[in-house]
Amino acid sequence: MKEYLVFDWGGTYLKYALMQEDTAILEQGKVPSPGKEDTLEIFLSTIDAIIEKYRARIAGIAVSAPGIIDSSAGILKVVGAFPYLCGYALKEETEKRWGVPVSVENDAKCAALAEYWKGNLAGCTNGAVMILGTSVGGGIILDGKLRRGPHGSAGEFSGMCTNLNDPGNDASYWGALGTRGLLKMYADKTEKDPAELTGEAFFERVNIGEATALDVLYEYTGKLAMQIFGLNLLLDLNKVCVGGGISRQPMLLKSLQRSIEHIKKIHPDLVQGTELPLPVTDVCKFYNEANLIGALYHLLYEK
Repeated sequence: MKEYLVFDWGGTYLKYALMQEDTAILEQGKVPSPGKEDTLEIFLSTIDAIIEKYRARIAGIAVSAPGIIDSSAGILKVVGAFPYLCGYALKEETEKRWGVPVSVENDAKCAALAEYWKGNLAGCTNGAVMILGTSVGGGIILDGKLRRGPHGSAGEFSGMCTNLNDPGNDASYWGALGTRGLLKMYADKTEKDPAELTGEAFFERVNIGEATALDVLYEYTGKLAMQIFGLNLLLDLNKVCVGGGISRQPMLLKSLQRSIEHIKKIHPDLVQGTELPLPVTDVCKFYNEANLIGALYHLLYEK
């Protein structure tokens, strides 16, 4: 069975795995990510050192990277974590250096591909993945294909305004419903420093039944539910899967599904008897390996 070197580039670590085409991981590791102040040369030398270890074994290289990417041309267009990569023709240059097929795709879109291929969107012709990280990213599957759009921005949920009365405020955008927003909501209620809170600590309070934490979680999922409801109305999806670290917490999905059911009691059309579909929600199957699996799918089946 052929082997492939698959990367997941993040702001903290550059993760990599030697994978077979059935997604089996033979070896994996990670190295610290170069910083924003570094150079293209430093970044490429870090990557090349990893590729060199496996060059005799691999039939291709797949990359999951942050930012807006022209995945067809293999060009990184907007990469905030690594500004020196902006405009870099990764696919073309890497294929020249190493002589194997290369692909690159946005990290959240890779997560969507992973769920569509072997996860909780398998069998869905229309679905979405929403990654609740510091902000909110995602990917959309329509008619059995990942939707990218002419600018590669499909699924960039964070930039959508959710409060038209105050569009100049960061809190008025969907990105505020990431984990940072959840922790800020709790900090505002408890007068704690949000910088001292973690998702794990917040859900410890939820799981022991702390009233304030439970109230904040339901308020948070109420906002998230309305955004998912609107997305579902727009695209008419089979299912929306929520990912990110906090999606491992069973109480998140339980609260989200309760919030979605509550929409029937407050949405004017639903209250008056109009039949509008409520979104079907689930958590993602894959966590730390989602970007690797999706990047491999892109290399194998979307080139």
